[in-house]
Amino acid sequence: MQIHTLLVGQPRTIEDGEGSWHSAIFRMPVDGPIELTLEGLAGDQVADVKNHGTPGQAVCCHPLAHYAYWNDLYALAGTGRALGPGSVGENWTVTDAVEADVCIGDIYAVGSARVQVTAPRYPCWKQERKVQLPGFLQRTKETMRTGWYLRVLEPGIVQRGQELRLVERVYPELTIERTNRSVHGELEVDVAQQMLDVPELFPGWKRILLARLNQVARA
Repeated sequence: MQIHTLLVGQPRTIEDGEGSWHSAIFRMPVDGPIELTLEGLAGDQVADVKNHGTPGQAVCCHPLAHYAYWNDLYALAGTGRALGPGSVGENWTVTDAVEADVCIGDIYAVGSARVQVTAPRYPCWKQERKVQLPGFLQRTKETMRTGWYLRVLEPGIVQRGQELRLVERVYPELTIERTNRSVHGELEVDVAQQMLDVPELFPGWKRILLARLNQVARA
């Protein structure tokens, strides 16, 4: 896996045809080396501190390969609206990995830093509002092309083009794809219950997972 693009952003108010909204989702690429702290990339902030900005969400990764899928699905090539790095507000656009290749708890060395996978990204309405594509949010959930979050174990300096070298994999069965399926697809109850006991899994995802388990139990 490799960092294709690094992006940072600041909260701002956006005016569009639906009114005004506040977000830091309009992130911009950074070319040179940049400091990666326990909170994330230097110069990057979030607007919604209730749902974002915890150490377990320090870095949001999104596979570059997904943009080709969306551009084809929505016939965006040549329209001036084609999606690309940063379109869904990630911090790192990555190559050579998708959700099936990355596992909860994976530890990677990158630059002089070390990071750990904590959870899938949970799709939100701001992604659809930014890209202005009808049904984008629901299709992201259905296809589980979500990306994932990292926590920073060791701060350091990172830059685009660097490799994320896998150092440790404790839960090879708990891919981001399978973790996504527990919420957006067919629930594997035994796997979901196992996930609740994984300390590396982001607490916010555990709450979502527990709600899904309770919903199924009541059905």
